[in-house]
Amino acid sequence: MSVAFSVLMSVYAREKPAFLEASLQSLVDQTEPAEQVVLVKDGPLTPELEAVIDSFMDRMPLVLCALPANHGLAVALNEGLKYCCHDWVARMDSDDVALPERFAAQSIFLAKHPDVDVLGACIEERDSSMSQVLARRDVPCAHDDIRRFATRRSPISHPVVVFRKAAVLAVGGYPLFQRAQDYALWSLMLVRGYRFANQTECLLWMRTGEGLMARRGYQYFLNELRLLRFQREIGLLGWSDFMLNVTARFILRIAPSRLKQLIYDVAR
Repeated sequence: MSVAFSVLMSVYAREKPAFLEASLQSLVDQTEPAEQVVLVKDGPLTPELEAVIDSFMDRMPLVLCALPANHGLAVALNEGLKYCCHDWVARMDSDDVALPERFAAQSIFLAKHPDVDVLGACIEERDSSMSQVLARRDVPCAHDDIRRFATRRSPISHPVVVFRKAAVLAVGGYPLFQRAQDYALWSLMLVRGYRFANQTECLLWMRTGEGLMARRGYQYFLNELRLLRFQREIGLLGWSDFMLNVTARFILRIAPSRLKQLIYDVAR
């Protein structure tokens, strides 16, 4: 037994055509392909990206949603949700690669656990060529452990998540954050009582590239601070958790890149 689902993706003009092609090809190669793939064009795309999309129109059930201007991921995904015609939505980023058994494994899990509203899995972070494993992101599997983990870090890896569409819409969709809109969404859903789970299997390769930590400086901390205030307002974080997170993240973001990378590796 399995569940029907839509895949939700967004792409914008700065994406590399080769990365988008690899991502879409990984959807074609699934042992249990999606019944629908919704691709949001977040603003005008380059001719090269359009050519990649055109080449897949006859190879998958692709539905396009074109936004006249670039609005960012949260707006794009909320708009794309309107086009998803199934009860379950699987996220996918335009530069990542889903392993062939991803949707089959997630579909079987959801059929066996009807109480779950949000399902994640392990992912491997790889270099830009996808040839080298940089880290493996394992997250707690049980709901209560996920709830505790969420007070420190995002408990669900966004590129591999599958969620119940009605549950996300019930909380208003993705909060309109410039970054970490997914972490804000999980925080809100946890507070509202929705059930979470993670699978232990690695089901996706995430293309992170080099220099990730170096790019996460003080400006990144300001975005994190906005998220932490949101988590405090909705009741996910108590005062002590809020202050601990602010202090730890500020120190991390102003630290030298080498130290950032070391802390990141240990945390993984």
